[in-house]
Amino acid sequence: MQFLYYVIPLLLLAISIVYEYFLHKHQNLPPRPWLPPLPLIGHLYLINKPLHRCLANLATKHGPIQLLQFGSRRVLVVSSPSAAEECLTKNDIIFANRPRLLAGKYLGYNYTSLVFAPYGDHWRNLRRVSVTEVLSSQRLDQFEVIRNDEVRRMMRKLYLSSFIEGTQVNVKLMLIDLTLNAVMRMISGKRYYYSKDDVITEEENEKAHRFQEIVTEILQLSGATNIGDYLPLFRWFGVSKLEKRLIALQAKRDLFMQELIDELKESMKNFSDAKQKRNMIQMLLSSQETEPQFYTEQMIRSIMLVILGGGTDTSILTMQWAMSLLLNNPSVLNKARVEIDNYVGSDRRIKEADLANLPYLGCIIKETMRMYPVGPLLPHESSKDCKVGGYHVPKDTMLLVNVWGIQNDPNIWEDPKTFKPERFEGLHGYRDGFKLMPFGFGRRSCPGEGMAMRMVGLGLGSLIQCFDWERTSESKIDMSEGTEGISMPKAKNLVASFRPRPSMLNLVSQL
Repeated sequence: MQFLYYVIPLLLLAISIVYEYFLHKHQNLPPRPWLPPLPLIGHLYLINKPLHRCLANLATKHGPIQLLQFGSRRVLVVSSPSAAEECLTKNDIIFANRPRLLAGKYLGYNYTSLVFAPYGDHWRNLRRVSVTEVLSSQRLDQFEVIRNDEVRRMMRKLYLSSFIEGTQVNVKLMLIDLTLNAVMRMISGKRYYYSKDDVITEEENEKAHRFQEIVTEILQLSGATNIGDYLPLFRWFGVSKLEKRLIALQAKRDLFMQELIDELKESMKNFSDAKQKRNMIQMLLSSQETEPQFYTEQMIRSIMLVILGGGTDTSILTMQWAMSLLLNNPSVLNKARVEIDNYVGSDRRIKEADLANLPYLGCIIKETMRMYPVGPLLPHESSKDCKVGGYHVPKDTMLLVNVWGIQNDPNIWEDPKTFKPERFEGLHGYRDGFKLMPFGFGRRSCPGEGMAMRMVGLGLGSLIQCFDWERTSESKIDMSEGTEGISMPKAKNLVASFRPRPSMLNLVSQL
Protein backbone atom coordinates (compact mmCIF):
# COMPACT_ATOMS: atom_id res chain seq x y z
CA MET A 1 0.00 0.00 0.00
CA GLN A 2 2.81 2.38 0.87
CA PHE A 3 4.30 1.60 -2.53
CA LEU A 4 1.24 3.16 -4.22
CA TYR A 5 1.83 6.48 -2.45
CA TYR A 6 4.99 6.86 -4.55
CA VAL A 7 3.88 5.20 -7.77
CA ILE A 8 0.57 7.02 -8.31
CA PRO A 9 2.02 10.59 -8.17
CA LEU A 10 4.87 9.58 -10.49
CA LEU A 11 2.42 7.92 -12.87
CA LEU A 12 0.18 11.00 -12.93
CA LEU A 13 3.21 13.21 -13.57
CA ALA A 14 4.32 10.98 -16.45
CA ILE A 15 0.84 11.00 -17.99
CA SER A 16 0.70 14.80 -17.67
CA ILE A 17 4.09 15.18 -19.38
CA VAL A 18 3.19 12.85 -22.25
CA TYR A 19 -0.19 14.52 -22.74
CA GLU A 20 1.39 17.98 -22.72
CA TYR A 21 4.04 16.83 -25.22
CA PHE A 22 1.50 15.59 -27.79
CA LEU A 23 -0.69 18.68 -27.25
CA HIS A 24 2.38 20.86 -27.89
CA LYS A 25 3.09 19.08 -31.20
CA HIS A 26 -0.57 19.10 -32.25
CA GLN A 27 -0.78 22.89 -31.84
CA ASN A 28 2.44 23.38 -33.87
CA LEU A 29 4.05 25.38 -31.08
CA PRO A 30 7.75 26.32 -31.30
CA PRO A 31 10.32 23.75 -30.12
CA ARG A 32 11.29 23.51 -26.50
CA PRO A 33 14.04 21.80 -24.47
CA TRP A 34 13.97 18.02 -24.23
CA LEU A 35 13.39 18.28 -20.49
CA PRO A 36 9.68 18.96 -19.99
CA PRO A 37 8.08 21.84 -18.09
CA LEU A 38 7.14 20.89 -14.54
CA PRO A 39 3.81 21.72 -12.90
CA LEU A 40 3.68 25.30 -11.52
CA ILE A 41 7.31 26.22 -12.26
CA GLY A 42 7.53 25.21 -15.92
CA HIS A 43 11.13 25.46 -17.20
CA LEU A 44 12.35 27.72 -14.40
CA TYR A 45 14.37 24.81 -13.02
CA LEU A 46 16.55 25.04 -16.16
CA ILE A 47 17.26 28.76 -15.72
CA ASN A 48 20.32 30.27 -14.06
CA LYS A 49 22.09 33.64 -14.12
CA PRO A 50 22.98 35.53 -16.19
CA LEU A 51 19.78 34.84 -18.11
CA HIS A 52 21.08 35.86 -21.56
CA ARG A 53 23.93 33.35 -21.36
CA CYS A 54 21.65 30.60 -20.09
CA LEU A 55 19.18 31.18 -22.94
CA ALA A 56 22.04 31.25 -25.47
CA ASN A 57 23.22 27.85 -24.20
CA LEU A 58 19.70 26.45 -24.55
CA ALA A 59 19.53 27.85 -28.10
CA THR A 60 22.79 26.07 -28.98
CA LYS A 61 21.27 22.77 -27.87
CA HIS A 62 17.67 23.17 -29.02
CA GLY A 63 17.62 25.76 -31.79
CA PRO A 64 17.21 29.55 -32.22
CA ILE A 65 13.42 29.55 -31.72
CA GLN A 66 12.18 28.10 -28.42
CA LEU A 67 8.99 28.29 -26.42
CA LEU A 68 9.69 28.05 -22.70
CA GLN A 69 7.40 28.14 -19.72
CA PHE A 70 8.45 30.52 -16.94
CA GLY A 71 5.94 29.54 -14.28
CA SER A 72 2.57 30.71 -15.62
CA ARG A 73 4.08 32.68 -18.55
CA ARG A 74 4.78 31.42 -22.05
CA VAL A 75 8.12 32.86 -23.21
CA LEU A 76 9.26 32.79 -26.83
CA VAL A 77 13.06 33.13 -27.05
CA VAL A 78 14.61 33.98 -30.42
CA SER A 79 18.37 33.84 -30.89
CA SER A 80 19.00 34.29 -34.62
CA PRO A 81 18.95 37.36 -36.90
CA SER A 82 16.29 35.84 -39.17
CA ALA A 83 13.94 35.04 -36.28
CA ALA A 84 14.50 38.48 -34.74
CA GLU A 85 13.77 40.10 -38.10
CA GLU A 86 10.51 38.18 -38.47
CA CYS A 87 9.39 39.22 -34.98
CA LEU A 88 10.39 42.88 -35.31
CA THR A 89 9.33 43.58 -38.92
CA LYS A 90 6.62 41.24 -40.20
CA ASN A 91 5.12 40.88 -36.71
CA ASP A 92 6.27 44.25 -35.35
CA ILE A 93 2.79 45.53 -34.45
CA ILE A 94 1.82 42.19 -32.89
CA PHE A 95 4.93 42.27 -30.69
CA ALA A 96 4.72 46.00 -29.95
CA ASN A 97 3.48 45.45 -26.39
CA ARG A 98 5.62 45.11 -23.29
CA PRO A 99 5.12 42.34 -20.70
CA ARG A 100 3.10 43.48 -17.70
CA LEU A 101 5.66 43.09 -14.95
CA LEU A 102 5.62 44.40 -11.41
CA ALA A 103 8.13 47.16 -12.18
CA GLY A 104 5.74 48.57 -14.79
CA LYS A 105 2.95 48.84 -12.26
CA TYR A 106 4.90 51.02 -9.85
CA LEU A 107 7.80 52.58 -11.80
CA GLY A 108 5.70 52.87 -14.97
CA TYR A 109 2.66 54.66 -13.53
CA ASN A 110 0.46 51.57 -13.75
CA TYR A 111 1.67 50.68 -17.27
CA THR A 112 1.12 54.17 -18.75
CA SER A 113 4.75 55.30 -19.19
CA LEU A 114 6.62 55.23 -22.49
CA VAL A 115 8.50 52.09 -21.49
CA PHE A 116 5.59 50.02 -20.20
CA ALA A 117 2.46 51.35 -21.95
CA PRO A 118 0.77 48.93 -24.37
CA TYR A 119 0.86 49.78 -28.06
CA GLY A 120 -1.96 52.17 -28.95
CA ASP A 121 -2.87 55.85 -29.23
CA HIS A 122 -1.52 56.77 -25.79
CA TRP A 123 1.84 55.10 -26.42
CA ARG A 124 2.09 56.62 -29.92
CA ASN A 125 1.56 60.09 -28.47
CA LEU A 126 4.26 59.53 -25.85
CA ARG A 127 6.62 58.23 -28.52
CA ARG A 128 5.92 61.26 -30.73
CA VAL A 129 6.65 63.67 -27.89
CA SER A 130 9.89 61.91 -26.93
CA VAL A 131 11.18 61.64 -30.51
CA THR A 132 10.11 64.99 -31.99
CA GLU A 133 9.93 67.35 -29.00
CA VAL A 134 12.44 66.11 -26.44
CA LEU A 135 15.10 63.94 -28.09
CA SER A 136 15.16 65.22 -31.67
CA SER A 137 18.49 66.15 -33.28
CA GLN A 138 17.55 69.83 -33.08
CA ARG A 139 16.83 69.61 -29.34
CA LEU A 140 20.00 67.65 -28.68
CA ASP A 141 22.01 70.25 -30.59
CA GLN A 142 20.64 72.90 -28.22
CA PHE A 143 21.99 70.92 -25.25
CA GLU A 144 25.45 70.26 -26.71
CA VAL A 145 26.92 73.06 -24.60
CA ILE A 146 25.76 71.23 -21.45
CA ARG A 147 27.32 67.91 -22.44
CA ASN A 148 30.53 69.66 -23.46
CA ASP A 149 30.70 71.55 -20.15
CA GLU A 150 30.20 68.40 -18.09
CA VAL A 151 32.98 66.64 -19.98
CA ARG A 152 35.19 69.69 -19.37
CA ARG A 153 34.44 69.48 -15.65
CA MET A 154 35.34 65.78 -15.63
CA MET A 155 38.65 66.52 -17.41
CA ARG A 156 39.48 69.29 -14.96
CA LYS A 157 38.65 67.11 -11.95
CA LEU A 158 40.94 64.36 -13.28
CA TYR A 159 43.71 66.84 -13.99
CA LEU A 160 43.60 68.33 -10.49
CA SER A 161 43.70 64.88 -8.89
CA SER A 162 46.60 63.80 -11.14
CA PHE A 163 49.10 65.61 -8.91
CA ILE A 164 48.73 62.79 -6.40
CA GLU A 165 51.43 60.19 -7.10
CA GLY A 166 50.03 56.87 -8.24
CA THR A 167 46.63 58.36 -8.97
CA GLN A 168 43.82 55.90 -9.56
CA VAL A 169 40.15 56.51 -10.27
CA ASN A 170 36.99 54.47 -9.93
CA VAL A 171 35.87 54.85 -13.53
CA LYS A 172 32.22 54.01 -12.93
CA LEU A 173 31.82 56.63 -10.19
CA MET A 174 33.49 59.20 -12.44
CA LEU A 175 31.11 58.32 -15.29
CA ILE A 176 28.09 58.47 -12.98
CA ASP A 177 29.01 62.06 -12.07
CA LEU A 178 29.45 62.96 -15.73
CA THR A 179 26.32 61.33 -17.10
CA LEU A 180 23.85 62.12 -14.31
CA ASN A 181 24.87 65.77 -14.23
CA ALA A 182 24.64 66.07 -18.02
CA VAL A 183 21.22 64.40 -18.21
CA MET A 184 19.78 66.30 -15.24
CA ARG A 185 21.00 69.61 -16.65
CA MET A 186 19.24 68.78 -19.92
CA ILE A 187 16.11 67.75 -18.02
CA SER A 188 16.00 70.50 -15.42
CA GLY A 189 18.98 72.83 -15.74
CA LYS A 190 20.41 71.58 -12.42
CA ARG A 191 23.50 69.60 -11.36
CA TYR A 192 23.20 67.08 -8.54
CA TYR A 193 26.70 65.63 -8.25
CA TYR A 194 29.15 68.18 -6.87
CA SER A 195 32.88 68.13 -6.27
CA LYS A 196 34.64 69.32 -3.12
CA ASP A 197 35.47 72.63 -4.77
CA ASP A 198 31.85 73.52 -5.64
CA VAL A 199 30.24 76.14 -3.42
CA ILE A 200 26.59 75.20 -2.82
CA THR A 201 23.90 76.09 -0.30
CA GLU A 202 22.65 73.74 2.38
CA GLU A 203 19.36 73.40 0.48
CA GLU A 204 21.18 72.44 -2.73
CA ASN A 205 23.25 69.92 -0.80
CA GLU A 206 20.11 68.35 0.71
CA LYS A 207 18.44 68.06 -2.72
CA ALA A 208 21.59 66.58 -4.21
CA HIS A 209 21.75 64.00 -1.43
CA ARG A 210 18.09 63.06 -1.96
CA PHE A 211 18.59 62.77 -5.70
CA GLN A 212 21.69 60.58 -5.35
CA GLU A 213 19.83 58.22 -3.00
CA ILE A 214 16.94 57.97 -5.47
CA VAL A 215 19.30 57.26 -8.39
CA THR A 216 21.05 54.54 -6.39
CA GLU A 217 17.72 52.85 -5.69
CA ILE A 218 16.59 53.19 -9.32
CA LEU A 219 19.75 51.44 -10.52
CA GLN A 220 19.26 48.71 -7.92
CA LEU A 221 15.56 48.04 -8.45
CA SER A 222 14.68 48.89 -12.05
CA GLY A 223 16.01 45.55 -13.27
CA ALA A 224 15.24 43.49 -10.19
CA THR A 225 13.66 40.11 -10.85
CA ASN A 226 10.31 39.50 -9.19
CA ILE A 227 9.40 35.84 -8.89
CA GLY A 228 5.75 36.86 -8.53
CA ASP A 229 5.77 37.94 -12.19
CA TYR A 230 6.06 34.26 -13.11
CA LEU A 231 4.62 32.45 -10.11
CA PRO A 232 1.38 34.23 -9.08
CA LEU A 233 1.16 31.89 -6.09
CA PHE A 234 3.80 34.03 -4.41
CA ARG A 235 1.63 37.14 -4.85
CA TRP A 236 -1.22 35.52 -2.95
CA PHE A 237 0.82 35.62 0.26
CA GLY A 238 0.76 39.42 0.34
CA VAL A 239 2.94 42.27 -0.82
CA SER A 240 6.54 41.13 -1.26
CA LYS A 241 9.60 42.91 0.10
CA LEU A 242 10.53 43.97 -3.44
CA GLU A 243 7.04 45.34 -4.05
CA LYS A 244 7.23 47.44 -0.90
CA ARG A 245 10.58 48.85 -2.02
CA LEU A 246 9.19 49.69 -5.47
CA ILE A 247 6.19 51.47 -3.92
CA ALA A 248 8.48 53.51 -1.66
CA LEU A 249 10.88 54.32 -4.51
CA GLN A 250 8.09 55.51 -6.79
CA ALA A 251 6.73 57.78 -4.06
CA LYS A 252 10.17 59.33 -3.46
CA ARG A 253 11.09 59.89 -7.09
CA ASP A 254 7.61 61.16 -7.96
CA LEU A 255 7.74 63.71 -5.13
CA PHE A 256 11.23 64.83 -6.13
CA MET A 257 10.27 65.29 -9.78
CA GLN A 258 7.04 67.13 -8.90
CA GLU A 259 8.93 69.57 -6.66
CA LEU A 260 11.29 70.18 -9.56
CA ILE A 261 8.40 70.79 -11.96
CA ASP A 262 6.76 73.23 -9.53
CA GLU A 263 10.03 75.12 -9.12
CA LEU A 264 10.60 75.36 -12.87
CA LYS A 265 7.00 76.33 -13.54
CA GLU A 266 7.41 79.22 -11.12
CA SER A 267 10.67 80.31 -12.75
CA MET A 268 9.01 80.41 -16.18
CA LYS A 269 6.90 83.35 -15.04
CA ASN A 270 10.09 85.42 -15.04
CA PHE A 271 11.09 84.65 -18.62
CA SER A 272 11.53 87.92 -20.47
CA ASP A 273 12.30 86.23 -23.80
CA ALA A 274 9.96 83.57 -25.13
CA LYS A 275 12.86 82.14 -27.15
CA GLN A 276 15.14 81.85 -24.12
CA LYS A 277 16.84 78.44 -23.99
CA ARG A 278 14.86 76.08 -21.82
CA ASN A 279 15.40 72.63 -20.40
CA MET A 280 13.27 69.60 -21.27
CA ILE A 281 10.78 70.08 -18.45
CA GLN A 282 10.18 73.71 -19.40
CA MET A 283 9.68 72.71 -23.03
CA LEU A 284 6.91 70.34 -22.00
CA LEU A 285 5.41 72.86 -19.57
CA SER A 286 5.19 75.31 -22.47
CA SER A 287 3.19 72.74 -24.43
CA GLN A 288 0.99 72.24 -21.36
CA GLU A 289 -0.35 75.75 -21.81
CA THR A 290 -1.93 74.82 -25.17
CA GLU A 291 -2.74 71.11 -24.56
CA PRO A 292 -3.28 70.73 -20.80
CA GLN A 293 -5.31 67.52 -21.14
CA PHE A 294 -2.40 65.67 -22.77
CA TYR A 295 0.61 67.40 -21.19
CA THR A 296 -0.38 66.55 -17.64
CA GLU A 297 2.20 66.81 -14.91
CA GLN A 298 2.11 63.04 -14.45
CA MET A 299 2.92 62.63 -18.13
CA ILE A 300 5.81 65.10 -17.83
CA ARG A 301 7.14 63.36 -14.72
CA SER A 302 6.84 60.03 -16.48
CA ILE A 303 8.79 61.04 -19.60
CA MET A 304 11.53 62.74 -17.59
CA LEU A 305 11.96 59.70 -15.36
CA VAL A 306 12.21 57.45 -18.43
CA ILE A 307 14.97 59.67 -19.84
CA LEU A 308 16.71 59.76 -16.48
CA GLY A 309 16.61 55.98 -16.12
CA GLY A 310 17.21 54.97 -19.72
CA GLY A 311 19.63 57.73 -20.66
CA THR A 312 22.13 57.30 -17.84
CA ASP A 313 22.75 53.66 -16.86
CA THR A 314 23.18 52.58 -20.50
CA SER A 315 25.78 55.26 -21.28
CA ILE A 316 27.65 54.70 -18.02
CA LEU A 317 27.89 50.94 -18.57
CA THR A 318 28.90 51.26 -22.23
CA MET A 319 31.75 53.66 -21.42
CA GLN A 320 32.96 51.51 -18.53
CA TRP A 321 32.97 48.35 -20.67
CA ALA A 322 34.78 50.26 -23.45
CA MET A 323 37.48 51.56 -21.10
CA SER A 324 37.96 48.05 -19.68
CA LEU A 325 38.36 46.59 -23.16
CA LEU A 326 40.81 49.34 -24.16
CA LEU A 327 43.00 48.76 -21.09
CA ASN A 328 43.12 45.06 -21.93
CA ASN A 329 44.00 45.92 -25.54
CA PRO A 330 46.60 48.75 -25.47
CA SER A 331 47.19 48.58 -29.25
CA VAL A 332 43.54 49.45 -29.88
CA LEU A 333 43.74 52.30 -27.37
CA ASN A 334 46.84 53.65 -29.10
CA LYS A 335 45.23 53.40 -32.55
CA ALA A 336 42.22 55.40 -31.30
CA ARG A 337 44.52 58.00 -29.75
CA VAL A 338 46.47 58.40 -33.01
CA GLU A 339 43.22 58.88 -34.95
CA ILE A 340 42.08 61.63 -32.56
CA ASP A 341 45.52 63.29 -32.61
CA ASN A 342 45.61 63.32 -36.41
CA TYR A 343 42.15 64.81 -36.83
CA VAL A 344 41.61 66.97 -33.72
CA GLY A 345 45.18 67.81 -32.70
CA SER A 346 46.35 68.97 -29.28
CA ASP A 347 45.26 72.62 -29.29
CA ARG A 348 41.56 71.93 -28.66
CA ARG A 349 39.34 69.29 -27.11
CA ILE A 350 37.27 66.87 -29.13
CA LYS A 351 33.74 68.07 -30.01
CA GLU A 352 30.59 66.19 -30.92
CA ALA A 353 30.92 67.44 -34.50
CA ASP A 354 34.25 65.54 -34.72
CA LEU A 355 32.70 62.15 -34.02
CA ALA A 356 31.60 61.62 -37.63
CA ASN A 357 35.25 62.01 -38.69
CA LEU A 358 36.61 59.56 -36.11
CA PRO A 359 35.48 56.22 -37.60
CA TYR A 360 37.79 54.03 -35.52
CA LEU A 361 36.41 55.51 -32.28
CA GLY A 362 32.96 54.62 -33.64
CA CYS A 363 34.16 51.07 -34.37
CA ILE A 364 35.34 50.73 -30.75
CA ILE A 365 31.92 51.76 -29.47
CA LYS A 366 30.14 49.35 -31.86
CA GLU A 367 32.40 46.46 -30.88
CA THR A 368 31.85 47.23 -27.19
CA MET A 369 28.08 47.21 -27.67
CA ARG A 370 28.34 43.97 -29.67
CA MET A 371 30.24 42.14 -26.95
CA TYR A 372 28.51 43.75 -23.96
CA PRO A 373 25.09 45.13 -24.94
CA VAL A 374 23.71 46.86 -21.86
CA GLY A 375 20.24 45.58 -22.81
CA PRO A 376 21.10 41.92 -23.57
CA LEU A 377 17.44 40.86 -23.85
CA LEU A 378 14.68 42.78 -25.63
CA PRO A 379 11.29 42.05 -23.96
CA HIS A 380 8.06 42.23 -25.96
CA GLU A 381 4.63 40.57 -25.76
CA SER A 382 2.25 39.38 -28.47
CA SER A 383 -1.16 41.06 -28.70
CA LYS A 384 -2.65 38.24 -30.83
CA ASP A 385 -1.79 34.88 -32.36
CA CYS A 386 0.92 34.89 -35.03
CA LYS A 387 3.53 32.72 -36.73
CA VAL A 388 7.28 32.82 -36.20
CA GLY A 389 9.52 30.47 -38.17
CA GLY A 390 6.40 28.63 -39.32
CA TYR A 391 5.34 27.90 -35.72
CA HIS A 392 2.17 29.03 -34.02
CA VAL A 393 2.76 31.63 -31.27
CA PRO A 394 -0.31 32.22 -29.06
CA LYS A 395 -1.56 35.60 -27.92
CA ASP A 396 -0.05 37.02 -24.70
CA THR A 397 3.26 35.22 -25.21
CA MET A 398 6.27 37.06 -23.79
CA LEU A 399 9.03 37.50 -26.40
CA LEU A 400 12.70 37.73 -25.47
CA VAL A 401 15.05 38.63 -28.32
CA ASN A 402 18.46 37.48 -27.13
CA VAL A 403 20.57 40.36 -28.44
CA TRP A 404 23.63 39.15 -26.54
CA GLY A 405 23.21 35.64 -27.94
CA ILE A 406 22.95 36.92 -31.53
CA GLN A 407 25.85 39.36 -31.19
CA ASN A 408 28.15 36.72 -29.66
CA ASP A 409 27.19 33.75 -31.82
CA PRO A 410 30.28 32.10 -33.42
CA ASN A 411 28.08 31.02 -36.34
CA ILE A 412 27.41 34.70 -37.13
CA TRP A 413 30.61 36.44 -36.03
CA GLU A 414 34.17 35.36 -36.65
CA ASP A 415 36.00 34.91 -33.35
CA PRO A 416 33.27 36.73 -31.35
CA LYS A 417 35.15 36.61 -28.02
CA THR A 418 37.98 38.74 -29.44
CA PHE A 419 37.77 42.53 -29.18
CA LYS A 420 38.24 43.54 -32.81
CA PRO A 421 36.84 46.99 -33.69
CA GLU A 422 38.15 46.63 -37.25
CA ARG A 423 35.26 44.29 -38.03
CA PHE A 424 32.98 47.35 -38.22
CA GLU A 425 35.10 49.46 -40.56
CA GLY A 426 32.82 50.84 -43.28
CA LEU A 427 29.63 50.36 -41.27
CA HIS A 428 27.71 53.59 -40.79
CA GLY A 429 25.35 53.86 -37.82
CA TYR A 430 25.01 51.52 -34.88
CA ARG A 431 23.02 48.71 -36.50
CA ASP A 432 24.05 45.93 -38.84
CA GLY A 433 20.79 44.37 -39.99
CA PHE A 434 19.65 42.12 -37.17
CA LYS A 435 23.18 40.95 -36.35
CA LEU A 436 23.91 44.13 -34.37
CA MET A 437 21.02 45.95 -32.73
CA PRO A 438 22.04 47.33 -29.31
CA PHE A 439 19.16 49.84 -29.39
CA GLY A 440 16.50 47.36 -30.50
CA PHE A 441 14.48 47.62 -33.66
CA GLY A 442 11.04 48.65 -34.84
CA ARG A 443 8.40 50.61 -32.97
CA ARG A 444 9.86 49.86 -29.57
CA SER A 445 13.46 50.73 -30.43
CA CYS A 446 15.22 53.09 -28.04
CA PRO A 447 14.27 56.74 -28.74
CA GLY A 448 17.34 57.95 -26.86
CA GLU A 449 19.90 56.44 -29.24
CA GLY A 450 21.05 59.84 -30.50
CA MET A 451 21.57 61.25 -27.02
CA ALA A 452 23.39 58.13 -25.83
CA MET A 453 25.82 58.04 -28.74
CA ARG A 454 26.67 61.73 -28.39
CA MET A 455 27.36 61.26 -24.69
CA VAL A 456 29.35 58.04 -25.12
CA GLY A 457 31.36 59.30 -28.10
CA LEU A 458 32.26 62.63 -26.49
CA GLY A 459 33.00 61.15 -23.06
CA LEU A 460 35.09 58.22 -24.29
CA GLY A 461 36.89 60.28 -26.94
CA SER A 462 37.84 62.95 -24.38
CA LEU A 463 39.27 60.40 -21.94
CA ILE A 464 41.39 58.89 -24.73
CA GLN A 465 42.54 62.29 -26.04
CA CYS A 466 43.54 63.95 -22.78
CA PHE A 467 44.96 61.19 -20.56
CA ASP A 468 47.22 58.16 -20.65
CA TRP A 469 45.48 55.15 -19.10
CA GLU A 470 46.91 51.99 -17.61
CA ARG A 471 45.80 49.01 -15.59
CA THR A 472 46.56 49.13 -11.87
CA SER A 473 48.42 45.80 -12.08
CA GLU A 474 49.94 43.46 -14.65
CA SER A 475 46.80 41.35 -14.57
CA LYS A 476 44.15 41.97 -17.18
CA ILE A 477 40.93 43.73 -16.20
CA ASP A 478 38.29 41.30 -14.93
CA MET A 479 35.56 41.27 -17.60
CA SER A 480 33.05 39.22 -15.59
CA GLU A 481 29.42 40.30 -15.84
CA GLY A 482 27.17 41.04 -12.90
CA THR A 483 24.19 38.74 -12.53
CA GLU A 484 21.57 41.07 -11.09
CA GLY A 485 18.87 42.84 -13.08
CA ILE A 486 18.16 42.96 -16.79
CA SER A 487 21.09 45.18 -17.83
CA MET A 488 24.69 44.01 -18.13
CA PRO A 489 26.84 45.64 -15.42
CA LYS A 490 30.43 44.69 -14.73
CA ALA A 491 30.79 42.41 -11.74
CA LYS A 492 33.67 44.60 -10.51
CA ASN A 493 33.85 48.33 -11.16
CA LEU A 494 36.85 49.41 -13.19
CA VAL A 495 39.67 51.13 -11.29
CA ALA A 496 42.40 52.53 -13.53
CA SER A 497 45.62 54.57 -13.31
CA PHE A 498 45.90 57.77 -15.32
CA ARG A 499 48.04 60.81 -15.98
CA PRO A 500 47.66 63.78 -18.35
CA ARG A 501 49.27 63.22 -21.74
CA PRO A 502 52.33 65.50 -22.15
CA SER A 503 51.02 66.80 -25.49
CA MET A 504 47.71 67.76 -23.88
CA LEU A 505 49.05 69.16 -20.60
CA ASN A 506 48.86 72.81 -21.63
CA LEU A 507 45.26 72.46 -22.80
CA VAL A 508 44.03 70.37 -19.88
CA SER A 509 45.64 72.67 -17.29
CA GLN A 510 43.52 75.57 -18.56
CA LEU A 511 40.13 73.84 -18.32
